[in-house]
Amino acid sequence: MYDKCCADFQAAVDEYLIRHRSVLDVLTKYQEATARVNRAIAKAVTECGCVEVKAGRQQIPDQVPYSDLKQYMSSHLSGQPCEHCQEVIARELGRSLFYMTALCNLSGLKFHEIMLQECRNVTTLGVFHLT
Repeated sequence: MYDKCCADFQAAVDEYLIRHRSVLDVLTKYQEATARVNRAIAKAVTECGCVEVKAGRQQIPDQVPYSDLKQYMSSHLSGQPCEHCQEVIARELGRSLFYMTALCNLSGLKFHEIMLQECRNVTTLGVFHLT
């Protein structure tokens, strides 16, 4: 089911990406879309106020096993985005996915296969997959 959903989305992106077909256009549009995701979250904090950022140094007790670190780590976010902010963030994440998928198309890669491989990496390597 997910394979078909990803394949359908990738096919739709390929069909409807017309004006910005150059890899340079897609790269810059992807970067812009990602910046808009950041901006949407920042506006949820600074303009709407439905979310707050309460940041500080992560407080990790001594001698905590690496496997238990997650329970001591904070996202620094307090609250949930309101309905309006959720819609804006979701829309901007969708645009970001669109251009990421366009990069897959231009590179001859299958979005679903990338997701599967990354899922395998995460589940196999666990907490060490990004180190």
